Amino acid sequence: MRAKRIKRKSNLAKVITTSAIAAIVLIVSIYLYDTYKNIDLNKFNYQTEKTKSTVIEQTVEKAEEKDHKVVDILEETMESIVGISKLKDNGSSIFSSNNESSLGLGTGVVISENGYILSNEHVTGGRYGTCFITLENSKKYNGTVVWSDSDLDLSITKIEAEGLKYIKLGDSSKIRIGETVYAIGNPIGFEFRRTVTSGIISSKNRTIKIEEKNNASYMSDLIQTDATINPGNSGGPLIYPNGEVIGINTVKISSAEGIGFAIPINVVKPIIEKFINENRFEQATMGVYAFDKEVIPYLNNEISFNNGIYVAQITKNGPAEKTELKEGDIINSIDGKLLNTMNDLREYIYTKVPGDIVSLQISRGRISKTIQITLRKKMRQLGQAQFVSFFLPYFVINLNL
Repeated sequence: MRAKRIKRKSNLAKVITTSAIAAIVLIVSIYLYDTYKNIDLNKFNYQTEKTKSTVIEQTVEKAEEKDHKVVDILEETMESIVGISKLKDNGSSIFSSNNESSLGLGTGVVISENGYILSNEHVTGGRYGTCFITLENSKKYNGTVVWSDSDLDLSITKIEAEGLKYIKLGDSSKIRIGETVYAIGNPIGFEFRRTVTSGIISSKNRTIKIEEKNNASYMSDLIQTDATINPGNSGGPLIYPNGEVIGINTVKISSAEGIGFAIPINVVKPIIEKFINENRFEQATMGVYAFDKEVIPYLNNEISFNNGIYVAQITKNGPAEKTELKEGDIINSIDGKLLNTMNDLREYIYTKVPGDIVSLQISRGRISKTIQITLRKKMRQLGQAQFVSFFLPYFVINLNL
């Protein structure tokens, strides 16, 4: 009897425990239901959709379409590419079996419908010189160099022709490292005329020293590319896939592959516009040589500045000589235009004419000054080798184009 009594008590305890647990679960469930049933999920306005790529879906068809557009643009651009020689060929075209060394063959680009052609000075020769031009249709013309600058290695040649297909000018200030570019030129001779090579913009604002025949000079603010540049490519365009020229090919490093340089097109735009609109360009000068901030450590590693250009030399008897400007000054701006490279200064001065007055904001240590200079006509090119032969020993290259 006693055992039965103990068993009944044990069963009753189990029933009570189970009932208590069930009651707790029920109460908790009712509480949770009552708490969450009044939450308005719509007020959060959640929306769901598949993640979309920021790049348009690439398909074989779209890739082929893009390639065809580039090909069409390059073919159209070819009409603006000319051959330039300092020697007159007796054949039907300067694009002959003679090689580049015997004809001095180079490249140029038509920049106006009435016969202005942009190239390198080392291809066409200096101002007032003559050269021989062959168009894409094999027509030949005598050309006269109407402007040149040995510091930039650029020239503009005029031929008596009308209705020419001219190249589109891009904006070299907006170039970015890694962008695709194409170089077009006339390497070697007839067999390889109007050769197209492709690559990327490897760097910008490069400064290099050039040594040739015991003479030294330098070029600054260049575009570096790995697009193949060969002898005869000099003066040819470096272009975007849309056909706009952003630079003029000038030199390559002969001791390495995939390192070529082009002069940014923006520096010469003001001159091109003057010739197209006025058929003349009278070059003004301020009479100073200056270096970019990237160059200064090779000249004097104790000089440091964040913005502007460093005045390395003031031309004797030049416009700046009798002003307050001194060698060692930092030119921060000209007429309110900030300067960071020599090409910034060149581009602005090219928009001026002799007799214009420009206002410079300069720094000299902790002193800031405003200096005015009256520009004069640039009478002749001054060699820079006299004062920069010690400069940039790490960038020595051979000019072989």
